[in-house]
Amino acid sequence: MPDPAVPPTPPVPLAALLAREDLALRQIAGPSGPGVVIHWAHTSEMADPYPYLLGGELLLTAGVHVPEAAGSGTYFDDYVSRIVAAGGAALGFGMAPVHDTVPRALVAACEAYGLPLVEVPPQTTFSGVARAVWQLMAQARLAELRRVTEAQQSLAAAASGPDPVPSVLRQLARRVGGRAVLYGPEGTEIATAGREPADEVRAALTGLARVVRPVTGVPRPDARPPRPDEPPAPVRSPGPGRGRATGTGTGTSSSPATGRPTPSSATDTLAGTHLAAYALGAGHGFVLGVAAPRREAGDHTIASVAAVLLSLLTGEHHSGAGAARSSALVRLLLGAGPETVAPLLGGERWVVVHAGPEGRPADAVAASALGASLGSPLVDLARDVVRVLVPAERAPDPQPGWTLGVSAAVGPGEWAAADGQAARALARARATRAPLVRHGARPALADLVPEEEAEAHARGLLAPLTPVLAETLRAWLSLHGSWDRTAVALAVHRNTVRQRVARCAALLSADLDDPDVRMELWFALRRR
Repeated sequence: MPDPAVPPTPPVPLAALLAREDLALRQIAGPSGPGVVIHWAHTSEMADPYPYLLGGELLLTAGVHVPEAAGSGTYFDDYVSRIVAAGGAALGFGMAPVHDTVPRALVAACEAYGLPLVEVPPQTTFSGVARAVWQLMAQARLAELRRVTEAQQSLAAAASGPDPVPSVLRQLARRVGGRAVLYGPEGTEIATAGREPADEVRAALTGLARVVRPVTGVPRPDARPPRPDEPPAPVRSPGPGRGRATGTGTGTSSSPATGRPTPSSATDTLAGTHLAAYALGAGHGFVLGVAAPRREAGDHTIASVAAVLLSLLTGEHHSGAGAARSSALVRLLLGAGPETVAPLLGGERWVVVHAGPEGRPADAVAASALGASLGSPLVDLARDVVRVLVPAERAPDPQPGWTLGVSAAVGPGEWAAADGQAARALARARATRAPLVRHGARPALADLVPEEEAEAHARGLLAPLTPVLAETLRAWLSLHGSWDRTAVALAVHRNTVRQRVARCAALLSADLDDPDVRMELWFALRRR
């Protein structure tokens, strides 16, 4: 039997209707509990109501159609079976004006076919029952709209705050009462939030994500997350180990590599858990997966909003700005100078930000999310440090979960120098456990010495030192000779710092306790 064509409104539990004291309804047969719901009320005195039912109704009848000898034949069995076949949710039998009691054969048939049977007392009109159903539906609809609106607001706030990708997943998992997973282009779980499902459910969700992921290396230009008001269309999804799981999808398109339809969303159900997968908009293989113990009317809208936000956070924007960045990269590779390509990037003055993640390794999604928080798509992930080139007017603020070092504002010709400033600022931020350290921009006495002469002096003075020793000496001097802070900044043991600094003193034949020696070395290290 096909699923009933129920309206896009939250259903009303039959128990809520029975709880209305003004109606005085009483259930006398069939299943009960929160799982029994109705979507509307309909009155009919037809002996065969099947052609007039859409499914999900509370069918109300006064038994006008019941013949006198109905109790001794198969009339009630046939009648109830047709209601069940049409998808009727429950039957309400009125005690007036034809019958004083509910026929026993009708009670037995409802028990046999599992159809809830409700006794409607004489003082309760069918129109009053229908009005109560619509009132409860309106209340449920209002509550659902409020829930969806609050969820949308919380998702938007999470996306605009620090560490947005995990924050959006956490909000989504909380709002649907389940688990949210972001899958990468290779199908691996990049980030998760919410309760861990059973292994079978987790495998099924991973399989469902493959349904909406485009063929590797072949992005879908028309891939998009579904609109919140867009109903899904049927597709077949390969449930792990089952082979015939049926899902639903939206926005289907054909893969250029295989010609098979590739939906932008799909749903499935396994072991009472509702699964959904959404292809994120850029078409590069990111997928949002959701596993929840229930599927409320507004959950699709909430998940679709999260998919849109995650598309913006993880996708590459194929816009005019994206084309300009591609053009700038090509020009740099072909030998153009930074001053030439900077106008394509939209700024004259820039700061370089070096960011180190706290308590976790950096990954591509986290780096992209950091760039979005700082207001720049120019992000580079290099081992344990993320570098971001940010227009100077967007002064970076501290970002929870990150330690930041920020350079002075410079023109394109000084990007390389600003990169070094940001690196030193990050080292100082780590050593002092500060969330953000900015490079000092005020003029220094060292600026009075011509650049070429200063660099030549630095090369001669520091020639005996290896790069590792020079970097250790730089960090040690910048932290006022603190062994512990230098060890933290360089991620080495404090005894290693002592040994390296002692080696520097020996190679330079210098007394590092002398402030004049320290000043000269610091001058040279800044010009090295």
